[in-house]
Amino acid sequence: MTGTLLTLGHGYSSTALAELLIPQGWRVMGTTRSADRAGAIAATGVEPVLWQAEPLALALAQADHLLISAAPGPEGDPALALIGPQIAAHAPRLRWAGYLSTTAVYGDHAGGWVDETTALTPAAARGKARVAAEAAWAGIAGMPLHIFRLAGIYGPGRGPFAKLRAGKAQRVVKPGQVFSRIHVDDIAQVLAASIARPNPGAAYNLCDDDPAPPQDVLLYAAELMGVDPPPEVPFDQAELGPMARSFYAESKRVRNDLIKQELGIALRHPDYRSGLRAVMAAEAAEGVVQDHGQSG
Repeated sequence: MTGTLLTLGHGYSSTALAELLIPQGWRVMGTTRSADRAGAIAATGVEPVLWQAEPLALALAQADHLLISAAPGPEGDPALALIGPQIAAHAPRLRWAGYLSTTAVYGDHAGGWVDETTALTPAAARGKARVAAEAAWAGIAGMPLHIFRLAGIYGPGRGPFAKLRAGKAQRVVKPGQVFSRIHVDDIAQVLAASIARPNPGAAYNLCDDDPAPPQDVLLYAAELMGVDPPPEVPFDQAELGPMARSFYAESKRVRNDLIKQELGIALRHPDYRSGLRAVMAAEAAEGVVQDHGQSG
């Protein structure tokens, strides 16, 4: 099966999906707010679409698959704010639509487990905005919507190695704190599996099998690089911006059984150890120097 996919907010995760689909014969269009970035998008085989009402509406009319990854802003979902009527009119003609949300919609569970049936009780503003955006997209008549709630995303170019190389990593310790995470390659394979087996109305958690304290992940990354890990810093003494601090306000373990049972997913990176080893290999292949010797 092939088709035409339009990604609203063509970024890290949608780029990984395009890398799977384009070799299969798919046409992929992706939006950008920057004309300067259009060339870089085109170099990947994706047709760039400027984030303006007219070109966006023209691209939408050609799409039979839609991926929404643009984050909500003060005005709510940015795509619905810009071309909401056109999206509503085109929705019944779509074969599949996916919305990339976040596990922040579940709020804080003091390290307890959540799954797709857990009530949406976000405390942070970003979680509340995602709940509202999920509802806005789900409320469009005829929209074949699938919701994907992503844990912390990492992969080549996005992970602890760059911070360790720059000497900016902090091994922040907050007792009982755990996060779930997901490698970008696994995001791409879940989206592709859902496209192949649509189930409109479904919601899926995207995470690996090993929720873990963030300081453990950073320690393992330092071991892989062969550098001394940064010292542990108590949470109340850590230098964190408002966004980072908001992440630490919530602690939960996220279940991923549904993607395995319904979509037949076998995670390529079921824990952060295999995922970080893959990131290191990918970055090394791209010429990123990993080993700077012992620090300190």
